[in-house]
Amino acid sequence: MKGYTMLRNGGVGNGGQQWMLRWSNRIRLTWLSFTLFIILVFFPLIAHYYLTTIDDADDPGKRIFGPRPGNELCEVKHVQDLCRIRESVSEELLQLEAKRQELNSEIAKLNLKIEACKKSIENAKQDLLQLKNVISQTEHSYKELMAQNQPKLSLPIRLLPEKDDSNLPLPKSTSTCRLHSCFDYSRCPLTSGFPVYVYNVDQYSLGSYLDPLIKQALMATIRTNVYITENPNIACIYVVLVGELQEPLLPKLAEVEQLLHSLPYWRTDGHNHVILNLSRRSQTQNFLYNISTARAIVAQSNFYDLQYRPGFDIITSPLVYAMSEPNFLEIPPQVPVMRKYLFSFQGEKIESLRSSLQEEEIEGNAPADYDDRIIATLKAVQDSKLDLVLVEFTCKNHPKASLPTEWALCGEREDRLELLKLSTFALIITPGDSHLVSSAGCAMRLFEALEVGAIPVILGEQAQLPYHDMIRWNEAVLIIPKPRITETHFLLRSISDNDLLAMRRQGRFLWETYFSTSENVFNTILATVRTRIQIPAAPIREERAVEIPHKSGKAAGTDPNIADNGDLDLGPVETEPPYASPKYLRNFTLTASDIYRNWNMAPGPFHLFPHTPSDPVLPSEAKFLGSGTGFRPIGGGVGGSGKEFQAALGGNVPREQFTVVMLTYEREEVLMNSLERLNGLPYLNKVVVVWNSPKPPSEDLLWPDIGVPIVVVHTEKNSLNNRFLPWDVIETEAILSIDDDAHLRHDEIMFGFRVWREARDRIVGFPGRYHAWDLTHQSWLYNSNYSCELSMVLTGAAFFHKYYAYLYSYVMPQAIRDMVDEYINCEDIAMNFLVSHVTRKPPIKVTSRWTFRCPGCPQALSHDDSHFHERHKCINFFVKVYGYMPLLYTQFRVDSVLFKTRLPHDKTKCFKFI
Repeated sequence: MKGYTMLRNGGVGNGGQQWMLRWSNRIRLTWLSFTLFIILVFFPLIAHYYLTTIDDADDPGKRIFGPRPGNELCEVKHVQDLCRIRESVSEELLQLEAKRQELNSEIAKLNLKIEACKKSIENAKQDLLQLKNVISQTEHSYKELMAQNQPKLSLPIRLLPEKDDSNLPLPKSTSTCRLHSCFDYSRCPLTSGFPVYVYNVDQYSLGSYLDPLIKQALMATIRTNVYITENPNIACIYVVLVGELQEPLLPKLAEVEQLLHSLPYWRTDGHNHVILNLSRRSQTQNFLYNISTARAIVAQSNFYDLQYRPGFDIITSPLVYAMSEPNFLEIPPQVPVMRKYLFSFQGEKIESLRSSLQEEEIEGNAPADYDDRIIATLKAVQDSKLDLVLVEFTCKNHPKASLPTEWALCGEREDRLELLKLSTFALIITPGDSHLVSSAGCAMRLFEALEVGAIPVILGEQAQLPYHDMIRWNEAVLIIPKPRITETHFLLRSISDNDLLAMRRQGRFLWETYFSTSENVFNTILATVRTRIQIPAAPIREERAVEIPHKSGKAAGTDPNIADNGDLDLGPVETEPPYASPKYLRNFTLTASDIYRNWNMAPGPFHLFPHTPSDPVLPSEAKFLGSGTGFRPIGGGVGGSGKEFQAALGGNVPREQFTVVMLTYEREEVLMNSLERLNGLPYLNKVVVVWNSPKPPSEDLLWPDIGVPIVVVHTEKNSLNNRFLPWDVIETEAILSIDDDAHLRHDEIMFGFRVWREARDRIVGFPGRYHAWDLTHQSWLYNSNYSCELSMVLTGAAFFHKYYAYLYSYVMPQAIRDMVDEYINCEDIAMNFLVSHVTRKPPIKVTSRWTFRCPGCPQALSHDDSHFHERHKCINFFVKVYGYMPLLYTQFRVDSVLFKTRLPHDKTKCFKFI
């Protein structure tokens, strides 16, 4: 550091050192440059020489990097692979180019075809439009031809008579009144709907003397009757209540007659009026016998032959249950058929025939009095002890008041019913006075016998039973002339148990339909008048569906289990849009064919034609519904022949569809999957989803588009009975009731539909169940085990006629529907009970491919142990309501051999095939 400082300061001794430093630096730079030159020039030459002089591995005398031809370079292995890859890629490129050119040519050809198809489509559209115009013109021409060939009919003119002038020819006597001479048909056109006006009993003085229970019962009944009108100017008939009276009005008979003649619409002779004299007791007096009823129809229980006008007046039943309903649980069962006593009778004859003839003069010879012979014969049967019978001709207590020559009732009503519950037959001895056509005492005995299932035996053919011209009493009652009293015991013992049970069932049916309640009595009287004047009944009401708006448009997926129908071929698939069943409208005339069809279609004592609580069915009238609910005759209908019939799916209707009714409760995902499975289902008209949840569907829920309408129906409450409501949106006769978690294939559904079309009056479905008698507990049990026999087909997947929806909702006893609501269960059992009760036929099970339940669905209520206990209780309760077990066993099962189902060896003997 000092030397450096000295040089800078210009010292003399430092000059030599500075020169030495400069020289050394120059030498270093020169050496560095020479070294770089050697490295950059000679090293590549040396490397090149070295590489060109290395011997080849295969040929030691040859240098591998010396001057050689270009192709020899590819002889190295790794270079050869690269060359092969290059050649392969080149070939592929050439092939792709050829394909590209080929595809370009095909695209050009397809473009030409597309243009040709577009032109063809346009031409086809023009042809279709022309065909539509031709079809429209043809239909118009057809309608014009039909209008020319058919007579022009118009509705009859509504003739409303003047208030004071009836313009009717006067008959010789009002006692000879018949409909053609005393009834004004002009007030009741065929299209009038049978309007009925009921006088308000509180507006005239006689109302204070009426039985308040009967008066209240009538007022309650008319509020729900479909025929009642408040406009008297358009009424067809006028109803006035004159009895039952609380106290005798014999001194005031003139006042009663004056009251009737002063009614505002009496019109001088009372035509088209119905005078109701209803009774709750057996001692009701016939006070109308001594007053003039003019041309009014009299409806009461007591009639003398001089008073009764056949085909005009109406013999009614007693009104026992005025403001109450009968308790079905207190009614004894219909089985066993034979009871403790073969027959029974209790009564006392207060006044003999001879004494009554002395007080009243009767024209002609006195009739024979067989009562003494009857008493002696019945006592002899009782003393013989061949059969256990009970006859008493003297009342232990004071007998009830009755008409002369009539057998008075003994004891209280409860005591009489207890005896009748123990009796197979109930003897009813008609009054000895042959001039007495009907009596309230006999009607009361008939009512009580039918109520508890004792078969009535009428001794005396001269007496007329209630509604005798409308009801076939010989199917429920034995009518024996009094001279055959000695043969009565033989006749009763000769009747088989099957016939006894059939008569008991028919009697129960008549009692429930026409006598049991005040509503039934009043409606039966109106139905009798309406049937006589040949006005069709009002159609049964349908349940109005309140639809829930929902979004649709989601494309339904394809279920692989649905697409494969196996080898099953059920004929051509219908491609038409939804097609409603033709409505079975009732003609405006009663024909013999209707009556014949009414009595021969119904097996046993029951009728297959619709009836409602507001309008009972009379056996002499064939009533069809106006909303597609009437049955077609078996073996008939609108079926064709030849090719059209052969190409049809089956049955007697060439073209028909069905409606799916699906009940759901807060299972949207399961519901959507079930709806998607219905996509493309042939013969499907519509899907009705019964939304049982109080919560509406999710707003963002997108419903699938399955090609047919989906109607979501809102219900007022969560009830399983909603499954069987006759919704007005159901436009087909066939209903497929299916659970939202049921998984059925299309071919299974089509096969079940085909079977139902050939058995339209029965339940046809897939899951079979049966009932069994428990000897230990003496009760019925519900069983779901697989067996050869079955008696029920669950409505979780079953076809049935819409007719049964009306019966279930409006005709079946309310106690059954209440039980279903209480347990939230058993609605399917109730439907099986109903159908078997009406048809006396078992259901039909159709074999499925063991895919009834969908996999992965949430657990259903049926998996709960309490589910089966509730169903046990339901079956026993339903048996009490019906009075017997209506379910019938069957081993018949409909299976298609095309299913080719593999059956276990222990099951093949149970199956029958078609």
